[in-house]
Amino acid sequence: MALIRRRKPNEPSKTSVQREEEEEEEDNSKNKYPKKSYKKSKPKWSCLDNCCWFVGCICVTWWVLLFLYNVMPASFPQYVTEAITGPMPDPPGVKLRKEGLKAKHPVVFVPGIVTGGLELWEGHQCADGLFRKRLWGGAFGEVYRRPLCWVEHMSLDNETGLDPPGIRVRPVCGLVAADYFAPGYFVWAVLIANLARIGYEEKTMYMASYDWRLSFQNTEVRDQTLSRIKSNIELMVATNGGNKAVIIPHSMGALYFLHFMKWVEAPAPMGGGGGPDWCAKHIKAVMNIGGPFLGVPKAVSGLFSAEAKDIAVARAIAPGVLDKDLFGFQTMQHIMRMSRTWDSTMSMIPKGGATIWGDLDWSPEEGYVPGKRKQKNADTQKASQDGLESNISQIKRTNYGRIISFGKDVAEALSSDIERIDFRDAVKGQSVANTSCRDVWTEYHDMGFGGIKAVAEYKVYTAGSILDLLHFVAPKMMERGSAHFSYGIADDLDNPKYQHYKYWSNPLETKLPNAPEMEIFSLYGVGIPTERSYVYKLSPSAECAIPFQIDSSADEQYEDSCLKGGVYTVDGDETVPVLSSGFMCAKGWRGKTRFNPSGSQMFIREYDHSPPTNLLEGRGTQSGAHVDIMGNFALIEDIMRVAAGATGEELGGDQVYSDIFKWSEKIHLQL
Repeated sequence: MALIRRRKPNEPSKTSVQREEEEEEEDNSKNKYPKKSYKKSKPKWSCLDNCCWFVGCICVTWWVLLFLYNVMPASFPQYVTEAITGPMPDPPGVKLRKEGLKAKHPVVFVPGIVTGGLELWEGHQCADGLFRKRLWGGAFGEVYRRPLCWVEHMSLDNETGLDPPGIRVRPVCGLVAADYFAPGYFVWAVLIANLARIGYEEKTMYMASYDWRLSFQNTEVRDQTLSRIKSNIELMVATNGGNKAVIIPHSMGALYFLHFMKWVEAPAPMGGGGGPDWCAKHIKAVMNIGGPFLGVPKAVSGLFSAEAKDIAVARAIAPGVLDKDLFGFQTMQHIMRMSRTWDSTMSMIPKGGATIWGDLDWSPEEGYVPGKRKQKNADTQKASQDGLESNISQIKRTNYGRIISFGKDVAEALSSDIERIDFRDAVKGQSVANTSCRDVWTEYHDMGFGGIKAVAEYKVYTAGSILDLLHFVAPKMMERGSAHFSYGIADDLDNPKYQHYKYWSNPLETKLPNAPEMEIFSLYGVGIPTERSYVYKLSPSAECAIPFQIDSSADEQYEDSCLKGGVYTVDGDETVPVLSSGFMCAKGWRGKTRFNPSGSQMFIREYDHSPPTNLLEGRGTQSGAHVDIMGNFALIEDIMRVAAGATGEELGGDQVYSDIFKWSEKIHLQL
């Protein structure tokens, strides 16, 4: 029987809740077996959960920032920027409209590699619901939803370089094909908007979109793209009072249009049958933006190991992540398998061999010191070239001609001290492929350990041996590429063999059209470290991963070093070195040469890189970076003035900040 406790007269009354608590305590104290409290065990947190949350946070943050950017007043970023840096200049379109400039010459945009949108017209079952949806460009949603399906549909046939069976991916048409690469990331949009301010519209602007994965001639074979470009230019000239077109290629588009100019005048069936004076009749100027005329070393590292400086940096930050079999998806191997089916990438392998790019002991950029570039204008481009010579002896010599070196010690060693074993006749040994590779095919699986070891033991590769290296490690890819591209220097341009289309995109093995009034511009950014050569090492997990990778631990500690994260850099626009963008207009085509027999006039216009002053300025209006330069106000103004009727001389002639003329003089090329 429970005891009843009486309250003392002076004791304050208790609430019912307090009384219940006291009674419960008394019951528990009398109970021989008190109740046990059971706690729920916390679920284990897996690596998969971490990755999903990480990706989710990035996506949510990106979309929130994008939403805030879109809902804020259009004048807000400008207001904040002007508060920090002072009044901003008028956009080129506003400025030139005030000057009275109006649309005159029709303009044709030729996009480069990866910047043009691609959409699905036919696919396999995994791609249901994606008809005419973008696989490349836009939001890239399918990369996250079904990555293996996306890789399958973005790859071309490894034997033909054309569509795989049951798949049709085609270029997007119209100005929307390449105005934006992704939401908020412009490519041609800023230039188009400024041209519209002086009267341009869709009937006077044409985006020559093409499937940038294909070899240049195959864009005509499969899609008749070259014929469409020819017809559109003819129509635009005819409907604009006979005013010739201004062509504006960007990046690889410069090589594509170089191929077009030979194709359009060549007789059918290989060419377009336009006759030897077609370019003279239809083209006023070709204004190449960031054109990789002589190739880019970045293409070598991409084809050799599916990486470049950015990937090497990512590996240094998170070692091993890119090579892990994450969710059963071996990222780098799939990227390599896919990109090695894109024949267009082989158009950007360095051209001209050791004559242009140097050898074990020499390169044109020898003595380059980052951050100490002297500005020069057109009147002083050949004067004061020795400003840096006194510093060269204090800086460790950089052997830029060694495009690939296995080890930092090899990159710096005297050539006489390097012991090399020729890889060309090596026997490819036991296959490295096994069941754990999940059927990710790369041609390294066919090489085996013997072939991989032979490549590393050769130790150093110059532009003269890079082609042999790529033929050894990727024979199927290079077999296709050799049918469409060439990388040498012509001895005799009148030799009938150079009438074949494989030579048309190599400026060292083809002639410019007979168009003496046509002007050619090379417009590009300078002042940004740009990949020139690499320090490699064998991958620690070569059994299933790509066996070679850039050695991100290779660094120099002294100030103004050219070596960072296993990559040697020179002056350029972050993608294309100055040598590749500028040499042909500085020397190879300048004046009447065997490469420019009609003497078309050449102009170099360099744009010194100046990064944005704050985040609200976006990618800046003075950028010299390879894609961001498309929003550079000075470049846009130059293009608009030419489109409105100005000549290169009226722009001010050459505008040079780099050592391109000095470096060009070091290259001994028969002209």
